[in-house]
Amino acid sequence: MPVFSNEEQQQIRNAVAVAERQTSGQIRVCVEATCVDEALVRATQYFHQLDMHLTKLRNGVLIYVAATDHKFAIIGDAGINEAVPDDFWDSTKEEMLNHFKQGDLVAGVVKGVEKAGEQLKRYFPHRAGGRNELPDDIAFMNGK
Repeated sequence: MPVFSNEEQQQIRNAVAVAERQTSGQIRVCVEATCVDEALVRATQYFHQLDMHLTKLRNGVLIYVAATDHKFAIIGDAGINEAVPDDFWDSTKEEMLNHFKQGDLVAGVVKGVEKAGEQLKRYFPHRAGGRNELPDDIAFMNGK
């Protein structure tokens, strides 16, 4: 059975699209079933594999979830990391975790997207003529 139903996938894609309409930043969600590494290590690998480090302003954010193993991470590129408060990623993870603990994976991911979008909007507002540099779809990975 897939991690997310088609409707749930659409909810996540919509959250990404809404967040990105207000910013020049880029948000991706990356999902796999299991993760033998630490979630942050795996997220960093996928961040580069998905070319998130190639955004013009280095303002990409990746939300990584290993659904079966109940692991997740949220990371940003150099541009956004320099802008947000030091505790931003940890506080965002806590808000996501509150939903995950209630068994609502989708709401947790959407909350992470929304929180990242708020900060991206604040520090990297949408610019006229800006383009979507990365896909909004969920990257489903087959980890090894």
